[in-house]
Amino acid sequence: MTRRVYLDHNASTPVHPEVVAEMLPYFNEVFGNPSSVHGFGRAAREGVDTARERIARFLGVVPEEIVFTSGGTESDNLGVKGLALARGRGHIITSQIEHHAVLRTAQALQAQGFDVTYLPVDQYGMVDPDHVKRAIRPDTIAITIMHANSEVGTVQPVAAIGALAREHGLVFHVDAVQTFGKIPIDVHALGIDVMSFSSHKIYGPKGVAGLYIGRGTKMVAVQHGGEHERRRRAGTENVPGIVGFGKAVEVRTREMPAEAERARALRDRLWEGIRLRVPEVRLNGHPTERLPGTDNIVFRHVESESIVLGLDLKGVAVSAGSACTSGNVEPSYVLVAMGVPIEWAMGAVRFSLGRSTTADDIDYVIECVEPIVRKLRQALPVGAA
Repeated sequence: MTRRVYLDHNASTPVHPEVVAEMLPYFNEVFGNPSSVHGFGRAAREGVDTARERIARFLGVVPEEIVFTSGGTESDNLGVKGLALARGRGHIITSQIEHHAVLRTAQALQAQGFDVTYLPVDQYGMVDPDHVKRAIRPDTIAITIMHANSEVGTVQPVAAIGALAREHGLVFHVDAVQTFGKIPIDVHALGIDVMSFSSHKIYGPKGVAGLYIGRGTKMVAVQHGGEHERRRRAGTENVPGIVGFGKAVEVRTREMPAEAERARALRDRLWEGIRLRVPEVRLNGHPTERLPGTDNIVFRHVESESIVLGLDLKGVAVSAGSACTSGNVEPSYVLVAMGVPIEWAMGAVRFSLGRSTTADDIDYVIECVEPIVRKLRQALPVGAA
Protein backbone atom coordinates (compact mmCIF):
# COMPACT_ATOMS: atom_id res chain seq x y z
CA MET A 1 0.00 0.00 0.00
CA THR A 2 1.36 3.42 -1.02
CA ARG A 3 2.20 5.69 1.87
CA ARG A 4 0.17 8.92 2.01
CA VAL A 5 1.83 12.21 2.96
CA TYR A 6 -0.05 15.50 2.72
CA LEU A 7 2.20 18.54 2.21
CA ASP A 8 -0.34 21.00 0.80
CA HIS A 9 -1.57 22.66 3.99
CA ASN A 10 -1.34 26.16 2.49
CA ALA A 11 -4.12 25.08 0.12
CA SER A 12 -6.35 23.49 2.77
CA THR A 13 -6.16 21.56 6.01
CA PRO A 14 -8.05 18.57 7.43
CA VAL A 15 -10.73 19.55 9.92
CA HIS A 16 -9.56 19.02 13.50
CA PRO A 17 -11.52 16.25 15.33
CA GLU A 18 -12.47 18.69 18.10
CA VAL A 19 -13.87 21.04 15.47
CA VAL A 20 -15.97 18.29 13.89
CA ALA A 21 -17.38 17.34 17.30
CA GLU A 22 -18.30 20.97 18.04
CA MET A 23 -20.05 21.39 14.68
CA LEU A 24 -22.15 18.21 14.58
CA PRO A 25 -25.08 19.35 16.79
CA TYR A 26 -25.57 22.41 14.58
CA PHE A 27 -26.53 20.28 11.58
CA ASN A 28 -29.55 18.51 13.09
CA GLU A 29 -30.17 19.60 16.68
CA VAL A 30 -29.40 23.32 16.83
CA PHE A 31 -30.70 24.01 13.34
CA GLY A 32 -32.62 27.27 13.76
CA ASN A 33 -32.04 30.45 11.79
CA PRO A 34 -29.91 32.71 14.01
CA SER A 35 -32.06 35.69 12.98
CA SER A 36 -35.21 34.08 14.41
CA VAL A 37 -36.42 35.25 17.82
CA HIS A 38 -37.73 31.89 19.06
CA GLY A 39 -35.71 29.41 21.11
CA PHE A 40 -34.40 27.48 18.11
CA GLY A 41 -33.06 30.69 16.59
CA ARG A 42 -31.62 31.93 19.87
CA ALA A 43 -29.70 28.67 20.33
CA ALA A 44 -28.16 29.06 16.87
CA ARG A 45 -27.37 32.72 17.59
CA GLU A 46 -25.57 31.70 20.77
CA GLY A 47 -23.28 29.42 18.75
CA VAL A 48 -22.46 32.27 16.35
CA ASP A 49 -21.87 34.71 19.20
CA THR A 50 -19.55 32.28 21.00
CA ALA A 51 -17.46 31.83 17.84
CA ARG A 52 -17.27 35.59 17.32
CA GLU A 53 -16.10 36.07 20.90
CA ARG A 54 -13.42 33.37 20.56
CA ILE A 55 -12.02 34.93 17.40
CA ALA A 56 -12.14 38.44 18.84
CA ARG A 57 -10.31 37.28 21.95
CA PHE A 58 -7.65 35.59 19.81
CA LEU A 59 -7.03 38.86 17.94
CA GLY A 60 -7.34 41.12 20.97
CA VAL A 61 -10.32 43.01 19.53
CA VAL A 62 -14.01 43.33 20.38
CA PRO A 63 -16.60 40.91 18.91
CA GLU A 64 -18.42 43.73 17.08
CA GLU A 65 -15.32 44.19 14.91
CA ILE A 66 -15.58 40.65 13.44
CA VAL A 67 -17.70 39.96 10.33
CA PHE A 68 -18.28 36.42 9.07
CA THR A 69 -18.10 35.71 5.32
CA SER A 70 -18.18 32.69 3.01
CA GLY A 71 -14.40 32.49 2.48
CA GLY A 72 -11.13 34.35 2.14
CA THR A 73 -12.05 35.56 -1.34
CA GLU A 74 -15.22 37.22 -0.11
CA SER A 75 -13.35 38.71 2.85
CA ASP A 76 -10.78 40.23 0.48
CA ASN A 77 -13.50 41.52 -1.84
CA LEU A 78 -15.49 43.06 0.99
CA GLY A 79 -12.36 44.42 2.65
CA VAL A 80 -10.91 46.12 -0.42
CA LYS A 81 -14.11 47.13 -2.22
CA GLY A 82 -15.88 48.12 0.96
CA LEU A 83 -13.20 50.54 2.08
CA ALA A 84 -12.65 51.91 -1.44
CA LEU A 85 -16.32 52.51 -2.25
CA ALA A 86 -16.84 54.15 1.14
CA ARG A 87 -14.39 56.83 -0.03
CA GLY A 88 -15.82 57.35 -3.50
CA ARG A 89 -12.76 57.62 -5.71
CA GLY A 90 -9.01 57.74 -5.26
CA HIS A 91 -5.70 55.92 -5.39
CA ILE A 92 -4.97 52.48 -3.90
CA ILE A 93 -1.56 50.90 -3.28
CA THR A 94 -1.03 47.15 -3.45
CA SER A 95 1.68 44.73 -4.61
CA GLN A 96 2.27 42.60 -7.68
CA ILE A 97 2.16 39.33 -5.71
CA GLU A 98 -1.16 39.64 -3.89
CA HIS A 99 -3.63 36.76 -4.02
CA HIS A 100 -5.94 36.98 -7.04
CA ALA A 101 -8.79 37.79 -4.66
CA VAL A 102 -7.07 41.13 -4.06
CA LEU A 103 -5.47 41.65 -7.48
CA ARG A 104 -8.68 41.09 -9.43
CA THR A 105 -10.66 43.17 -6.96
CA ALA A 106 -8.17 46.00 -7.53
CA GLN A 107 -8.57 45.57 -11.29
CA ALA A 108 -12.36 45.72 -10.92
CA LEU A 109 -12.00 48.97 -8.97
CA GLN A 110 -9.79 50.36 -11.72
CA ALA A 111 -12.62 49.70 -14.16
CA GLN A 112 -14.83 51.82 -11.88
CA GLY A 113 -12.45 54.78 -11.97
CA PHE A 114 -10.02 54.11 -9.12
CA ASP A 115 -6.27 54.36 -9.74
CA VAL A 116 -4.11 51.48 -8.49
CA THR A 117 -0.33 51.19 -8.03
CA TYR A 118 1.07 47.64 -8.06
CA LEU A 119 4.37 47.71 -6.19
CA PRO A 120 7.28 45.44 -7.16
CA VAL A 121 8.93 43.03 -4.72
CA ASP A 122 12.56 42.06 -4.18
CA GLN A 123 14.22 38.70 -4.90
CA TYR A 124 12.66 37.27 -1.73
CA GLY A 125 9.14 38.39 -2.58
CA MET A 126 9.19 41.21 -0.04
CA VAL A 127 7.66 44.67 -0.42
CA ASP A 128 10.00 47.56 0.46
CA PRO A 129 8.27 50.03 2.82
CA ASP A 130 10.22 52.82 1.11
CA HIS A 131 8.46 51.93 -2.14
CA VAL A 132 5.14 52.21 -0.31
CA LYS A 133 6.12 55.60 1.05
CA ARG A 134 7.15 56.89 -2.38
CA ALA A 135 3.89 55.62 -3.91
CA ILE A 136 1.69 57.62 -1.53
CA ARG A 137 -0.02 60.56 -3.24
CA PRO A 138 -2.41 63.30 -2.11
CA ASP A 139 -5.33 61.25 -3.51
CA THR A 140 -4.24 57.91 -1.97
CA ILE A 141 -7.05 56.44 0.12
CA ALA A 142 -5.88 52.94 1.04
CA ILE A 143 -3.08 50.38 1.12
CA THR A 144 -3.66 46.64 0.79
CA ILE A 145 -0.69 44.34 1.33
CA MET A 146 -0.81 40.65 2.26
CA HIS A 147 0.75 39.47 5.52
CA ALA A 148 2.46 36.47 3.90
CA ASN A 149 2.51 35.08 0.39
CA SER A 150 0.83 31.69 -0.05
CA GLU A 151 3.34 30.45 -2.63
CA VAL A 152 6.73 31.35 -1.18
CA GLY A 153 5.72 32.09 2.41
CA THR A 154 7.55 35.43 2.72
CA VAL A 155 6.19 37.47 5.61
CA GLN A 156 5.83 41.13 4.71
CA PRO A 157 7.00 44.10 6.86
CA VAL A 158 3.40 44.84 7.79
CA ALA A 159 4.24 46.86 10.91
CA ALA A 160 6.37 49.34 8.92
CA ILE A 161 3.70 49.66 6.22
CA GLY A 162 0.99 50.05 8.84
CA ALA A 163 2.95 52.87 10.46
CA LEU A 164 3.11 54.65 7.10
CA ALA A 165 -0.63 54.24 6.65
CA ARG A 166 -1.29 55.74 10.08
CA GLU A 167 1.13 58.60 9.44
CA HIS A 168 -0.70 59.55 6.24
CA GLY A 169 -4.23 58.85 7.47
CA LEU A 170 -4.77 55.92 5.08
CA VAL A 171 -6.85 52.80 5.62
CA PHE A 172 -4.70 49.66 5.74
CA HIS A 173 -6.14 46.31 4.63
CA VAL A 174 -4.16 43.12 5.16
CA ASP A 175 -4.86 39.71 3.64
CA ALA A 176 -3.85 37.46 6.55
CA VAL A 177 -5.38 34.25 5.22
CA GLN A 178 -2.00 32.47 5.28
CA THR A 179 -0.81 33.81 8.66
CA PHE A 180 -3.92 33.81 10.85
CA GLY A 181 -3.49 31.03 13.39
CA LYS A 182 0.06 30.27 12.24
CA ILE A 183 2.04 33.23 13.59
CA PRO A 184 1.08 35.90 16.15
CA ILE A 185 -0.95 38.86 14.86
CA ASP A 186 -1.52 42.04 16.85
CA VAL A 187 -3.73 44.20 14.65
CA HIS A 188 -3.16 47.27 16.82
CA ALA A 189 0.64 46.99 16.92
CA LEU A 190 0.72 46.31 13.16
CA GLY A 191 -1.51 49.28 12.35
CA ILE A 192 -4.13 47.14 10.60
CA ASP A 193 -7.59 48.64 10.02
CA VAL A 194 -9.16 45.81 8.02
CA MET A 195 -7.96 42.19 7.86
CA SER A 196 -9.10 39.08 6.00
CA PHE A 197 -8.67 35.58 7.47
CA SER A 198 -10.06 32.13 6.80
CA SER A 199 -11.12 28.92 8.52
CA HIS A 200 -9.95 26.08 6.29
CA LYS A 201 -6.28 27.07 6.55
CA ILE A 202 -6.31 26.39 10.32
CA TYR A 203 -8.10 23.01 10.54
CA GLY A 204 -11.57 24.50 10.40
CA PRO A 205 -14.30 23.89 7.80
CA LYS A 206 -14.38 25.33 4.30
CA GLY A 207 -16.96 27.92 3.33
CA VAL A 208 -16.46 30.30 6.23
CA ALA A 209 -14.01 33.12 6.91
CA GLY A 210 -13.78 36.40 8.74
CA LEU A 211 -13.07 40.08 8.24
CA TYR A 212 -11.80 42.32 11.02
CA ILE A 213 -13.07 45.87 10.61
CA GLY A 214 -11.56 48.19 13.19
CA ARG A 215 -13.99 50.38 15.07
CA GLY A 216 -14.51 53.68 13.26
CA THR A 217 -13.35 52.39 9.87
CA LYS A 218 -15.77 53.48 7.16
CA MET A 219 -16.96 50.55 5.03
CA VAL A 220 -19.88 49.91 2.71
CA ALA A 221 -21.53 46.56 2.08
CA VAL A 222 -21.00 44.95 -1.32
CA GLN A 223 -23.63 42.24 -0.81
CA HIS A 224 -27.15 43.50 -0.14
CA GLY A 225 -30.13 41.92 1.55
CA GLY A 226 -31.05 41.52 5.21
CA GLU A 227 -29.69 43.05 8.38
CA HIS A 228 -27.11 40.32 9.05
CA GLU A 229 -23.65 41.05 10.46
CA ARG A 230 -24.65 44.59 11.48
CA ARG A 231 -25.62 45.36 7.88
CA ARG A 232 -22.07 44.72 6.69
CA ARG A 233 -22.66 41.36 5.00
CA ALA A 234 -26.18 40.23 4.11
CA GLY A 235 -27.13 36.56 4.10
CA THR A 236 -28.09 33.87 6.61
CA GLU A 237 -25.01 32.86 8.56
CA ASN A 238 -23.38 29.48 7.99
CA VAL A 239 -23.94 28.46 11.61
CA PRO A 240 -22.16 25.05 11.64
CA GLY A 241 -19.20 26.54 9.77
CA ILE A 242 -18.97 29.56 12.04
CA VAL A 243 -19.16 27.35 15.14
CA GLY A 244 -16.39 25.19 13.72
CA PHE A 245 -14.31 28.25 12.86
CA GLY A 246 -14.57 29.48 16.44
CA LYS A 247 -13.51 26.09 17.79
CA ALA A 248 -10.58 25.91 15.34
CA VAL A 249 -9.36 29.26 16.64
CA GLU A 250 -9.67 28.04 20.22
CA VAL A 251 -7.55 25.00 19.33
CA ARG A 252 -4.98 27.19 17.56
CA THR A 253 -4.71 29.37 20.66
CA ARG A 254 -3.17 26.48 22.58
CA GLU A 255 -1.36 24.70 19.71
CA MET A 256 0.11 27.51 17.60
CA PRO A 257 3.37 28.33 19.46
CA ALA A 258 4.66 24.75 19.72
CA GLU A 259 3.49 23.80 16.24
CA ALA A 260 5.19 26.80 14.63
CA GLU A 261 8.51 25.81 16.17
CA ARG A 262 8.11 22.18 15.13
CA ALA A 263 7.02 23.08 11.58
CA ARG A 264 9.99 25.41 11.18
CA ALA A 265 12.41 22.61 12.09
CA LEU A 266 10.75 20.16 9.69
CA ARG A 267 10.65 22.78 6.94
CA ASP A 268 14.40 23.31 7.25
CA ARG A 269 15.00 19.54 7.38
CA LEU A 270 13.14 19.13 4.08
CA TRP A 271 15.06 21.87 2.30
CA GLU A 272 18.46 20.66 3.55
CA GLY A 273 17.67 17.08 2.57
CA ILE A 274 16.65 18.02 -0.96
CA ARG A 275 19.51 20.51 -1.37
CA LEU A 276 22.09 17.87 -0.46
CA ARG A 277 20.65 15.19 -2.75
CA VAL A 278 19.41 17.08 -5.81
CA PRO A 279 21.68 19.36 -7.89
CA GLU A 280 20.48 22.65 -9.38
CA VAL A 281 17.80 23.50 -6.89
CA ARG A 282 17.06 26.77 -5.11
CA LEU A 283 14.77 27.95 -2.35
CA ASN A 284 12.32 30.76 -3.10
CA GLY A 285 11.14 33.20 -0.47
CA HIS A 286 12.91 34.90 2.40
CA PRO A 287 15.41 32.62 4.17
CA THR A 288 14.17 33.55 7.67
CA GLU A 289 11.07 35.80 7.38
CA ARG A 290 8.95 32.97 6.04
CA LEU A 291 5.93 30.97 7.17
CA PRO A 292 7.02 28.19 9.55
CA GLY A 293 5.81 25.34 7.33
CA THR A 294 6.47 26.58 3.79
CA ASP A 295 9.23 25.57 1.34
CA ASN A 296 8.97 26.72 -2.28
CA ILE A 297 11.73 24.83 -4.11
CA VAL A 298 12.58 25.15 -7.79
CA PHE A 299 14.18 22.34 -9.79
CA ARG A 300 15.97 23.58 -12.88
CA HIS A 301 15.10 22.02 -16.27
CA VAL A 302 12.07 20.16 -14.89
CA GLU A 303 8.40 21.17 -15.14
CA SER A 304 6.75 21.39 -11.74
CA GLU A 305 3.62 19.53 -12.89
CA SER A 306 5.74 16.48 -13.69
CA ILE A 307 7.24 16.49 -10.20
CA VAL A 308 3.79 16.93 -8.63
CA LEU A 309 2.42 13.98 -10.60
CA GLY A 310 5.47 11.86 -9.80
CA LEU A 311 5.10 12.56 -6.09
CA ASP A 312 1.37 11.91 -6.27
CA LEU A 313 2.12 8.39 -7.54
CA LYS A 314 4.18 7.97 -4.37
CA GLY A 315 1.28 9.17 -2.24
CA VAL A 316 2.72 12.64 -1.62
CA ALA A 317 0.53 15.72 -2.12
CA VAL A 318 2.25 19.02 -2.99
CA SER A 319 1.43 22.03 -5.19
CA ALA A 320 2.91 23.15 -8.48
CA GLY A 321 4.35 26.63 -8.77
CA SER A 322 3.02 27.06 -12.29
CA ALA A 323 -0.48 27.37 -13.67
CA CYS A 324 -1.94 25.67 -16.73
CA THR A 325 -4.03 28.10 -18.74
CA SER A 326 -5.62 27.05 -22.05
CA GLY A 327 -3.17 24.20 -22.36
CA ASN A 328 -0.14 26.40 -21.88
CA VAL A 329 1.96 25.97 -18.74
CA GLU A 330 3.05 29.35 -17.45
CA PRO A 331 5.35 30.25 -14.57
CA SER A 332 3.89 31.63 -11.35
CA TYR A 333 3.25 35.37 -11.50
CA VAL A 334 4.69 35.57 -8.00
CA LEU A 335 8.02 34.07 -9.07
CA VAL A 336 8.10 36.24 -12.20
CA ALA A 337 7.62 39.34 -10.01
CA MET A 338 10.51 38.12 -7.84
CA GLY A 339 12.77 37.97 -10.89
CA VAL A 340 13.19 34.17 -10.90
CA PRO A 341 14.48 33.12 -14.36
CA ILE A 342 11.89 31.26 -16.45
CA GLU A 343 13.95 28.05 -16.70
CA TRP A 344 13.91 27.93 -12.91
CA ALA A 345 10.38 29.23 -12.29
CA MET A 346 8.84 26.48 -14.45
CA GLY A 347 10.10 23.90 -11.94
CA ALA A 348 8.71 25.42 -8.74
CA VAL A 349 7.07 23.12 -6.20
CA ARG A 350 5.49 24.23 -2.94
CA PHE A 351 5.73 21.96 0.09
CA SER A 352 3.51 23.19 2.94
CA LEU A 353 3.60 21.32 6.23
CA GLY A 354 0.99 20.94 8.96
CA ARG A 355 0.22 19.66 12.44
CA SER A 356 0.25 16.00 11.35
CA THR A 357 3.55 16.17 9.45
CA THR A 358 6.29 14.02 10.99
CA ALA A 359 10.04 13.74 10.55
CA ASP A 360 9.46 10.32 8.93
CA ASP A 361 7.15 12.00 6.41
CA ILE A 362 9.84 14.52 5.56
CA ASP A 363 12.50 11.83 5.13
CA TYR A 364 10.15 9.83 2.91
CA VAL A 365 9.52 12.84 0.67
CA ILE A 366 13.25 13.54 0.39
CA GLU A 367 13.80 9.91 -0.67
CA CYS A 368 11.05 10.23 -3.30
CA VAL A 369 12.10 13.55 -4.82
CA GLU A 370 15.63 12.67 -5.90
CA PRO A 371 14.83 9.74 -8.26
CA ILE A 372 11.80 11.53 -9.71
CA VAL A 373 13.84 14.61 -10.65
CA ARG A 374 16.75 12.51 -11.89
CA LYS A 375 14.51 10.49 -14.25
CA LEU A 376 12.77 13.59 -15.55
CA ARG A 377 16.10 15.22 -16.33
CA GLN A 378 17.40 12.09 -18.01
CA ALA A 379 14.35 12.13 -20.30
CA LEU A 380 15.19 15.62 -21.57
CA PRO A 381 16.25 15.93 -25.24
CA VAL A 382 19.99 16.07 -25.78
CA GLY A 383 21.21 19.61 -25.22
CA ALA A 384 18.01 20.74 -23.46
CA ALA A 385 19.81 20.97 -20.14
